[in-house]
Amino acid sequence: MAQQVAVERIDGKKAAPESFVDEIQALSDRIRRRAFDLFERRGGVDGFAVDDWLNAEQDLLLRPQSELVEKDGTFKLRISATGFGPGDVKVIAQPEALIVKASASHNHEKKEENVHFCEFDEKTLYRRFDLPHRIAIDNVTASLDNGILELLAPKTTEEPVKVQPMPAKAKAPAAA
Repeated sequence: MAQQVAVERIDGKKAAPESFVDEIQALSDRIRRRAFDLFERRGGVDGFAVDDWLNAEQDLLLRPQSELVEKDGTFKLRISATGFGPGDVKVIAQPEALIVKASASHNHEKKEENVHFCEFDEKTLYRRFDLPHRIAIDNVTASLDNGILELLAPKTTEEPVKVQPMPAKAKAPAAA
């Protein structure tokens, strides 16, 4: 049975809430610390900063399988979210993007005994999906069923904001 997931709506006309900015900063800090740990484990040899950063992201963030389908003026985004409950997931709808964040951890209580090994770990999912057309953020819905997070986002009738191209630089006159 599908369980509803709360959707936060951030209109492009207002700045993102501080809590959202703080969460992104905290995630970036975790990745930075992990990348530095990897750098130190390699003996501090320069030249592999990008590899360290990408490996840190891979260690800390899940990149779940997903698909985006458009039908009858509505985008349907499906994301594999196995192991997360509705309370673990946060969906943010913006006029031109959907952001999905989720985190879950596994802890053993001190009274438990005879745990010979445990491969469960803290899981963090963070994905931003840029959409090919603006959406009506007030009508976005999200539900979680059997490990699949499904977001429905109706397209808006508003025209997408068009970015004006930069004027071409004037060519210098040819030397005589």
